[in-house]
Amino acid sequence: MSNSFKSSLVDTFHRPIDYVRIAVTSQCNLRCAYCMSEEHEERADKVPILSTQEMITLIEVLASVGVSKIRFTGGEPLLRMDIVELVCRAKQAGINMVTLTTNGLLLDRFLPGLIHAGLDAINFSIDSLDSERYYSITRRDYYSRVRDNLDKLLNADIIPVKLNVVLMRDINSDEIREFVDLTRLYPVTVRFMELQPFDDNQIWRTGKFLGADRIQDLLKHSYPELQTITGHATQYYSYIMPDHKGTIAIIPAFTRNFCSQCNKIRITSDGKIISCLYKKEGLTLLPLLQGNASHEMIADLLRKAVSQKPEDGKHGSRDSVRTSMSEIGG
Repeated sequence: MSNSFKSSLVDTFHRPIDYVRIAVTSQCNLRCAYCMSEEHEERADKVPILSTQEMITLIEVLASVGVSKIRFTGGEPLLRMDIVELVCRAKQAGINMVTLTTNGLLLDRFLPGLIHAGLDAINFSIDSLDSERYYSITRRDYYSRVRDNLDKLLNADIIPVKLNVVLMRDINSDEIREFVDLTRLYPVTVRFMELQPFDDNQIWRTGKFLGADRIQDLLKHSYPELQTITGHATQYYSYIMPDHKGTIAIIPAFTRNFCSQCNKIRITSDGKIISCLYKKEGLTLLPLLQGNASHEMIADLLRKAVSQKPEDGKHGSRDSVRTSMSEIGG
């Protein structure tokens, strides 16, 4: 494709936008109590999703306007049978970093194809290493398969892996040691994450929230030898243990405000551009994609969305209530 109209996406507060999270589906094969209600699937089935060709067109336009990183999310992105093709086309379009967030249930089916397509990294979401507790959190009896896929992924050591662990008070907060032990054996980053207030109104107000400061206290109490290292922007706290192959991070998803450093937008599976996590409404791409609009027209809509990105979405938005993170991608 022609790069004659290539120009970087920069918002009105001079933040370059070079990272896009694309939710390829809002459907999921788990029902985590902090994310999605049992009734969610009925709603999701009524919403159209972008076709393979529409996704490819979008990816090509994103590459043309300077996007260098794409993360495919969901719902569960491995429910899309074309996910390997989407990864491949993203790399072919010139996206430098193509990553995927998955719950791991279907990873054994797709991993060889994903690696061959050029996937750069995987975020593996798992909130318990105990089968009964896993069932309690996810409301699905899939622990043995998920754990087997995780072990195969870690032992293969062919792609960088991060474990996303939503830590919740009196639910899984006593499993810190089990997760940290994985960093002793594998070059994995274990990321303990705060609960976000987008959970189909299930447990956010039940007292299960565990803030980053408290997570840090629990970590340091269990591991006085913990050494602080420099992490990425969202990994506000990052650590390493002596003689461990991997690292540990804490993601203060709710208590800290990263708006000033935000370099991302989100695109939903039904083709809406969400310029900020805390904005419920977005601009609709679907008519342009379905109408075979030019790449220039699609790029212009992306620029318009970026121009509407707030300086501080967390504290400035009044329409931040959404039913589930699966609506816009994790």
